[in-house]
Amino acid sequence: MRDQIEKYSGKLLADRSALPGRIAFAAQDDVLISDGAPDLAELAGATLSRLNALALVAARPSLPFADFLIARSPKGENCILPQDTETRTFLHDIPFLRKGELGDDPAPKIAVLLGNRKGVIVEGVGIVTLGAITVEQAFINYSSVFHSTFVKYLQDVLAEGFLLPGEREAFQAFRDQWLRPLSASGLVFRDKLSQEKDEILSEIEAVGRYTVERGLVDSFFGNISACAGDLIYISQTAASLDELKGCIDPVPTDNSSTTGITASSELLAHRKIFEQTGARVILHGHPKFSVVMSMLCEARDCPIKDCWKDCPHVREIGGTPVVAGEIGAGGLAKRVPPVIGASGSAIVYGHGVFTLGRMGFGEAFAALVEVENFCREEYFRRLEACMLPDEHKA
Repeated sequence: MRDQIEKYSGKLLADRSALPGRIAFAAQDDVLISDGAPDLAELAGATLSRLNALALVAARPSLPFADFLIARSPKGENCILPQDTETRTFLHDIPFLRKGELGDDPAPKIAVLLGNRKGVIVEGVGIVTLGAITVEQAFINYSSVFHSTFVKYLQDVLAEGFLLPGEREAFQAFRDQWLRPLSASGLVFRDKLSQEKDEILSEIEAVGRYTVERGLVDSFFGNISACAGDLIYISQTAASLDELKGCIDPVPTDNSSTTGITASSELLAHRKIFEQTGARVILHGHPKFSVVMSMLCEARDCPIKDCWKDCPHVREIGGTPVVAGEIGAGGLAKRVPPVIGASGSAIVYGHGVFTLGRMGFGEAFAALVEVENFCREEYFRRLEACMLPDEHKA
């Protein structure tokens, strides 16, 4: 169990979602064990001991966005409701506890909230998430809460500006210091992917790692595939893209067998994209600025309420089509394939980006980077325009 705690503590540091020295895990082994920052380890252990679960992580996020969201919330509210797909599908909402509600022992209150949610934000303390049966689940849920609060905060700042003392300065530090240039520089791709199984598996595993290492997907969300003859090699559902060895399924393109039962929930969308574009590979990630920008719409007085699934329109961001659609066997398999062929990429409302490669993954990865970089630049362009005095606005 301690090796799992060490592994996922390392992942939180690698993806820069938690502050060094401010991470703690607790887990039920033969006895309750906890490890990490002493105060957080004590909180994690005290909270987990009140729950019927295997693991819990308590960590201070590397960005102050979660605390800012709490401070910006009206009095009386006790949860954040981001509109991204991960929140809607896996988290539903994110409850929080304000500093004034903690008392001397916050563990009982946190445990109550974790009784029916996967994660909670504790103001001034951090994000606390649960793993029902594995340490990995606690890590995944932390990553999801970090992702969702990142997206929600950037949306709110663009819509409302800075409202809190020190907020503007913290945001500038995020922009100048936390964000890193995004590119495919230094990565190695096969120019033309062969039909050989071993080569395909090796390339998928490598590209999966690249996608995680470059911050183009969070936790285990995202998927990747390659088409070879009458087979689609696709990552399994719930597989971490940086650990795909043994987690890639060969599935007949004609759906003639049940071998796809463990495959990604987006298998149908991948199959339709291959059929309609003739591409060799598909890459799907959740880069954060693309998710933010996908939910910005200029329409006014629109009768559609569930934009994420019911919007019939195709918008564009920097030449990349943006469509709505439910994940899994829902709307994505209908909405993405018809629009992705022309540009080689498509953004799904609140969800992420699909890109394709005609010969190999180099093209697909470069397209994913290009889309996210454009969305990042467009976000800051819009933010700066909003901050200008009225007389300077175009």
